Amino acid sequence: MLLVSTIFTALAAIEHVYFFVLEAILWQKPMGLKTFKMDAAQAAATASLAKNQGTYNLFLSAGLLWGILAEPPFAFQIRAFFLGCVIVAAIVGAVTANVRILFVQGIPAVIAAVTLAMAHAG
Repeated sequence: MLLVSTIFTALAAIEHVYFFVLEAILWQKPMGLKTFKMDAAQAAATASLAKNQGTYNLFLSAGLLWGILAEPPFAFQIRAFFLGCVIVAAIVGAVTANVRILFVQGIPAVIAAVTLAMAHAG
């Protein structure tokens, strides 16, 4: 189960690097405009907020990677904490922005957290 958890934790980390790139770098570019269904004026007006949001996603990614690379006994706690942060962020995103966020961002983190708990329990 730990291998499954590690794979899904890594997937969540990679996703959050991608979210960082979309929000902090590509926000006002064609890919960002298309992804977030915005026009250039909306993107320009919200660019600083998106850069901030993207930076937080990069921090989540760094924490997930730290959890993968950390040594016991702290590896479990670090990974569990950051997976919990991702799950909460996915719920908030689903409620405030788009329900799709719950599936794209939340499902890999939930799978990683459940399999991590299973590996830790037995």
